[in-house]
Amino acid sequence: MAVWDLSVSVEELGPEAPPLKISVTSDLHIGGVILKTVEKSQIKQDWSDHALWWEQKQQWLLKPSWTLDKCGIHADARLCLTPQHKPLQLVMPSSIVLRMRVCFSSPVFRTIMGICKLLNIRRPEELSLLWPVEEKKKKKDKDVGEEVYDITSGTIPKLANGMPAFFAETPETEVVYKILAVSQPAPAPETIAKLYRTTNIMEKAHINSRWLDSSRSLLQQGVKENDKLILRFKYYTFHDIIPQADVVRLTQLYEQSRWAILLEEIECTEEEMMVFAALQYHIGKVSLTEQSVASCPAMEDLDSALQCLEVKMEGESSADDMLVSFMTYTQPKRLTLKGYKQYWFTFKDTTISYYKSKEESSKEPIQQMNLKGCEVAPDVSVAGQKFCIRLLIPGPEGMNEVYLRCEHEQQYSRWMAACRLASKGKTLADSSFSSEVQSIQSFLAMQKTTPRNNTAQTDESINTHSLVSPRYQKKYKPKQLTPRILEAYQNVAQLSLTDAIQKFLQIWQALPDFGLSYIVVRFKGCRKDEVLGIANNRLIRIDLSVGDVVKTWRYNTMRQWNVNWDIKQVAIEFDGNVNIAFSCVTANCKIVHEYIGGYIFMSTRCREQSDTLNEELFHKLTGGHEAL
Repeated sequence: MAVWDLSVSVEELGPEAPPLKISVTSDLHIGGVILKTVEKSQIKQDWSDHALWWEQKQQWLLKPSWTLDKCGIHADARLCLTPQHKPLQLVMPSSIVLRMRVCFSSPVFRTIMGICKLLNIRRPEELSLLWPVEEKKKKKDKDVGEEVYDITSGTIPKLANGMPAFFAETPETEVVYKILAVSQPAPAPETIAKLYRTTNIMEKAHINSRWLDSSRSLLQQGVKENDKLILRFKYYTFHDIIPQADVVRLTQLYEQSRWAILLEEIECTEEEMMVFAALQYHIGKVSLTEQSVASCPAMEDLDSALQCLEVKMEGESSADDMLVSFMTYTQPKRLTLKGYKQYWFTFKDTTISYYKSKEESSKEPIQQMNLKGCEVAPDVSVAGQKFCIRLLIPGPEGMNEVYLRCEHEQQYSRWMAACRLASKGKTLADSSFSSEVQSIQSFLAMQKTTPRNNTAQTDESINTHSLVSPRYQKKYKPKQLTPRILEAYQNVAQLSLTDAIQKFLQIWQALPDFGLSYIVVRFKGCRKDEVLGIANNRLIRIDLSVGDVVKTWRYNTMRQWNVNWDIKQVAIEFDGNVNIAFSCVTANCKIVHEYIGGYIFMSTRCREQSDTLNEELFHKLTGGHEAL
């Protein structure tokens, strides 16, 4: 067997050091190459975390038993012996920057599992990493060094007092954990104004082009040691949240939702903004005195018992099994005003029927709409006495849009609760109907502006411009905002810290545009760019010029989807011989493929499953041709 020289550079010798020449044969295995390199370097240290990186092929050589011949390595190969775990600057959803040691050799999916295990965040599959926006530095701006919390020594994921053990080792690391587990003080208005803000749907689409590929490693994607990456919740399906066990997860989720509101990444009405501001103010006050509940096994057992009880009680509710009332109804056409007409409506099981009058309700209805699997969104203004329900009902050609206008708050609460349950396949007899009605009524109560005594209206400690987005900072002066925020605050002042955070997340998730990730695409046969909105259960085709929804397709009607990697085109087949194909303009088609596969993976999870993730299934659904 011929002996030949292989060039291997060793990171520990420094960037200027020449590569080491190792005499090898083609049947020498990777482990043997590492052994020879270590001996020749004459550095005595722990090499257990090191592996070989093949520079030209941009790949790791992680199988020590494979021979050079099997790997396809010849004399022209440039290899580098480097640690698999390297420091990385991680920007958390709360904007805190952590410097921590992460795996550069595993697929990003597994790297995130390691990060979340270290930080005590359950359900790591919901998060991912993305590149930060490149900010153009102005000449006047001096480099302000942001604080970076270094936890590179942390490698022990065991829990001590509800936190990973290494956080409890020193007072400094304990402070870092408290920063992660407690919501941050309201940011200064100047901070909000300086941060990057998307102003249109195109800019929102460009953000989604920066996600890292979950099936490839950090080093394969050009990430270097000490680079800065952003950790975010990518998939908006938050499974199995247990306040006692999810302190960090809940806090970081709240921080992400808060920044989405403050930076106007998601649209909300003025009344909703005042409720968000009041909840932020309350959470800020309460978090100074009250800590979130630490993990308690007895409480988790109690939660499980209550859930079982709820299942047993289903169907034993005292709620009526039918709703009837007069309401106005419209089916809007694009670019035209909504023309409402009044009808007599009945709601039974999961179906709405409507008639010309109450007297004709014994005859055939004008139309019946089965709400199972539909989308339900509020269109409400308490101040303007507008109580509308927006329904997107699945049809053979996509989704049909329908608006129901209720006459008053009580009618809206009951019909909205019924629609939400019906969309999940539940009837009015379900035990959760009354609690759903109460939840909607409490949300409406938060938006009411009732006159209070003057002492409640003047709280000097409230910095109103830190609690609202720049649009409302420009529209109102602080003295105009203070009474409105404090009025909304009266309705939430009694909530505990955990309840307030969950209420904030609940209202955020009820916003019409919640959970939509945008990609600019060009559909096959079309000459103009359009927007594809990707949600947890549907794809939405949006007209880029007007912003109108053109068509909606649900995942549960999807037969198959695939990507032609040569021409970079995504093709999807739905029930009823509906086929669509599009190429991506602002992002790699792998990102769309991963979003769709990721959401389908999320829908396979259930509460009974253990915390072990089916990583193989995730890569099958999201990895494309690389996973095969």
